[in-house]
Amino acid sequence: MCDNCGAAAPRPDYGDLEPVFERYAGIAGSLISILQKAQDIYGYLSLETIGYISSRTGVPPAKIYGVATFYTQFRLEPIGEYLIMLCQGTACHVNGAALIEEAITDHLGIVDGETTEDNKFTLNNVACLGCCSLAPVMMVKGPDGEETFGNLTKESVVKALETIRARG
Repeated sequence: MCDNCGAAAPRPDYGDLEPVFERYAGIAGSLISILQKAQDIYGYLSLETIGYISSRTGVPPAKIYGVATFYTQFRLEPIGEYLIMLCQGTACHVNGAALIEEAITDHLGIVDGETTEDNKFTLNNVACLGCCSLAPVMMVKGPDGEETFGNLTKESVVKALETIRARG
């Protein structure tokens, strides 16, 4: 349902998943790959999408839901236009990732796993981005790709977020 108007939410066009089902047809152990592709297409795995995948693969919805909730890479809620992936790896941790997270939380009013009210930003802490020489670091995934911001300070992370917000 639409939170603002009470109308039913539009059903996704599952035709976008057809090439995925064709590619993985009959391949044992392909559920995670199918879920990854579905999340890439729709941004997250809704219960409706899980049901559709179940109907196409024959895997029970409960099993699919179990896989989706076990692996942290999968999201069951919509994300913002920009996904902030804040590294919490060892190098980032010792170089102030907690302070960067605090600055993001204070500036955007969200904590790990939440999305801003305007659906612009979602914050996700991640184990490692593999950019240790840039610690502390965050990667922001948006409509135009991914950007990496390194050697962050409380001031530079706020500036980066405001630059992204100003894009429209």
